[in-house]
Amino acid sequence: MPASFLIPVIYLAFISLGLPDSVLGVAWPSMRLGLGAPLEAAGLIALILTSCSALSSIASGAIARRLSPGPVVLVSSILTALGLFGYSLAPSYAWVLVCALPLGFGQGAVDSTLNGYVASHYSSRHMNWLHASWGVGATVGPLIMTAAIAHGGGWRNGYRSISAVQAFLALLFVLSLGLWSRVAAAGGPVEEKAGPINARGKAKVHGLKRPEPWIQVAMYMLYAACEFSVGIWTVSMLVESRGMAAGIAGNWISLYYGGIMGGRILTGIVADRLGNRFMVRLGLGLALVGAVLLCVRPVAWLALPGLLLLGLGFAPIYPCLMHETPERFDEETYRSVIGYQVGAANVGASVLPGLVGLLASSIGLEALGPSVIVFIALLFALGELLNRRT
Repeated sequence: MPASFLIPVIYLAFISLGLPDSVLGVAWPSMRLGLGAPLEAAGLIALILTSCSALSSIASGAIARRLSPGPVVLVSSILTALGLFGYSLAPSYAWVLVCALPLGFGQGAVDSTLNGYVASHYSSRHMNWLHASWGVGATVGPLIMTAAIAHGGGWRNGYRSISAVQAFLALLFVLSLGLWSRVAAAGGPVEEKAGPINARGKAKVHGLKRPEPWIQVAMYMLYAACEFSVGIWTVSMLVESRGMAAGIAGNWISLYYGGIMGGRILTGIVADRLGNRFMVRLGLGLALVGAVLLCVRPVAWLALPGLLLLGLGFAPIYPCLMHETPERFDEETYRSVIGYQVGAANVGASVLPGLVGLLASSIGLEALGPSVIVFIALLFALGELLNRRT
C-alpha cells in the first residue's frame, strides 16, 4: 500500500476503538437480568475498563519509545476482540469483569498513541475527523447490539458480532504494518510543528509543575464524565424510569453517538478557520441546552433532540482540546500531557459515571440530567480559566 493510505488506517483504528465504547449502556438492561446483576453493577465494569485504559494511556510514552504506532494498533485490536468475545461467553458477572481487563488495556494504548501522533503531525481538521471515526464505531456499535436483541439473538450475539468486526479490522492492521515504517523513513506526514511561541504570540507553558497542564487534565476527566454518563445511563433511564421500549431507546442512543460523529465531521471542516477554543465554547453551549431538554420528563419526545444536541455539543470538545495541546505547551510538556489527559479521561469515564449510577440507584435515574449539567458547568469554568492562563 502507498504511504498515503496511512491516514485511512488511522481512521479505521479509531472506528475499532469506538465500536465497544457505546455498547454497554444498550446491552445492560437485558445483560444484567441474564447475569443476575443489580443496576449499579455496570459502574464496576466501566471502572475496570477505564482504569485499565488509563494505565495503558499513562504508559503510552514508554510504549512509544519501544514500538511504532502500527504494532500498538494491531495488538490493541486483538486484545479488544478477545475481550468482547469473552463477554459473549460470560456465564456470570464475574466473568465479564475478567474480560474487561484485556478490553480496557487494548483501548487505552491505541487511544493515547494515535492522539499524540495526529496532534503533532496533522491539522485540527484531521484531529476532528479522527474522532469522527470513533463516532462511526460508537454509532454502529449500538445498532449492532439493538438489532441482535430485537431479533432474538440477545446481547451475547451482539457482543459476538462486534468481536468479529474487531477481528476483521485486526487483519487489515496486519496488512498495513509496513506503512508506519515507510512514512517514518520518509520523514513523517508533518503538516505543522510546535514551536516555542503559540499562534497568539504567547510563550508556551513549560513543565508539569505549573498548574495549567493539570487544569487541562481535569477538563478531560470532566468531559469523559459527561460523555460516558449519558452513554451508559440514558437507555436505562428511558426504559426503567420513562417506560420506553428497549429497542426504541437503543436507537435513540445511537442518535446521540451519531450526533458526536456528525458534529466532528462538521467541526473538521470549520475548526481551522474558527479556532479550537471557539469550537469548545460553542460545543459546551449546545451540550448544556441538550442536557436541559433531557431533564424534561413529562414530555418524553424532548429526550430525542436533547440527545442529538448533547452529541453535537460534545463533538468538538475532546479533539479540539487535544489539538490545542501543542499550542498551549512546549514540545516536551505536551507529549506528557497527552498521555495524562487520555488517562484522566479514562478515570473520569469510570469513576464519575459510577457515582452517577450510585446516585441513580439511591434517588432515581432522573438524576442523570442534572448531573450532566453540573459537569458541563464545571468544564466551562475550567476551560475559561485555562484560556486566560495560556
